[in-house]
Amino acid sequence: MNGVHERLSAIIGEFADLDGREKLELLLDFAAGLAPLPPEYQARKAIEDRRVHECQTSVFLWAEAADGRAKLIAEVAPEAPTVKGFVAILANAINGQPTAEAATLPDDILERMGLADVLGILRARGLRAILARVKRELAGKVSQDS
Repeated sequence: MNGVHERLSAIIGEFADLDGREKLELLLDFAAGLAPLPPEYQARKAIEDRRVHECQTSVFLWAEAADGRAKLIAEVAPEAPTVKGFVAILANAINGQPTAEAATLPDDILERMGLADVLGILRARGLRAILARVKRELAGKVSQDS
């Protein structure tokens, strides 16, 4: 099994030679792979503040760890497939990986994928907030296990 950074590098490589329109289409492909929110998280969503408030899109995240392995559970508003695609990419990179490694996602993912300019300032700001939330929650799980 490839590690977080190897998985992420492979995904970034898929975006490397694409133009802006193709990058957005690839994000849509990833969006289709994000699992629906499990019923137990639907219930939790109503009582926990899991929304990423810095993002204009309705995004709810749970970055969790079990047996030292990371898992990202999320719900993204269906009218925001690019955001959903980015969350799916994060999930693909970290799910099942050691939590400590998953917490080291690089901050420059959008730039490396060439999405920062394609998506615009506000959308990019929201995606950076999602990334920061995932990293912060995973880092908290690592410190709890220590």
